[in-house]
Amino acid sequence: MPAARSIRFPWFSPAGRSPANSAGIQAYDVASAADATAPREPRVPGDDHGDRAADPTARAGGTNGAVRQFFDEGFLRRLDRLQLVSQRMHGAASHGGRRSKKRGTSVEFADYREYTPGDDLRQIDWNIYGRSDRLFVKLREDEESLTVHLLIDCSKSMDWGRHHKLSYARRLAAVLGYVALASQDRVEAAAFGSRLLSHVPPLRGKGQLGRLLTFLTSLEPRGQTDLKASLAAYAAMHRRSGLVILISDLLNPGGLEGLTALLDRGFEAVLIHLLDPTEIDPEDEGEVELRDRETGEILRISLDPSTVDAYRRRLAGWLAETEAFCAKRMVRYVTASTALPLEDLTFRQLRARRILS
Repeated sequence: MPAARSIRFPWFSPAGRSPANSAGIQAYDVASAADATAPREPRVPGDDHGDRAADPTARAGGTNGAVRQFFDEGFLRRLDRLQLVSQRMHGAASHGGRRSKKRGTSVEFADYREYTPGDDLRQIDWNIYGRSDRLFVKLREDEESLTVHLLIDCSKSMDWGRHHKLSYARRLAAVLGYVALASQDRVEAAAFGSRLLSHVPPLRGKGQLGRLLTFLTSLEPRGQTDLKASLAAYAAMHRRSGLVILISDLLNPGGLEGLTALLDRGFEAVLIHLLDPTEIDPEDEGEVELRDRETGEILRISLDPSTVDAYRRRLAGWLAETEAFCAKRMVRYVTASTALPLEDLTFRQLRARRILS
């Protein structure tokens, strides 16, 4: 049998089986004899995907320096002008930089906290500094905190792509985390597959960016996807709600039901659905072998134009189902091809959908 090729057809179901809907999606590799002479992608030491070489989290030794090795100064300045959009307030007063929507609040002094790198210098109490030689930030009653939760799918189905999906997800999480930290929001991040895999506790201020990038660097693909169990476990860990941004390819039976656990806890949700260009528009034809990325299941089929057309219809139907699910539950939903430059996704699509402003 020819060697497996790195092209996936995630929503294909063989003849005689029911269509692969949101409860029966699989992630497949396809084998092709043409791959015998296909050039290999350049490798990065300790890495399996050349696309990760451009990952800003791949060299997270410094704080701002780690990001600047990938994002130029102009891009960072544009990020500094952005803020994540929350449609409601979730936190208690006095820890953030967002104006409260509650009536009756005032702009009077509420409390102090110790300065952390990245805090607004205008809020430092210089009188206290003169007496104690320590920096403290004034907190006001009209300011509320927002905790931004970045949830990244690290299952095996993300370990693939002409533009590697997990690498794209990590870069996107780095961008969103940078925006949140620069806006004085708290940031938590977690990776999941069949369960929660790793978690970084709340961070705040640009000075904590290095910790976030180090966490993102550590993410590796493993196991199958169980969105329902993973998101339910994450919701159970938190008594206070916030803004959840889920980055995933959604290749999981019944996975969207996992969002319900977060919504029931009062979380506000954003879903960024990543797709590789080959998943959107498959090109191969002929006798192929499909191998499930997560279970190892193998399926041999003849891939002809009618099969590809059926696949495209199934894909369109699945995306429509997902969008309808999110609309009904007031989840902001964005599909993104990993071929789309991150700058376009950040400054066009995410701003158009009012995820960033």
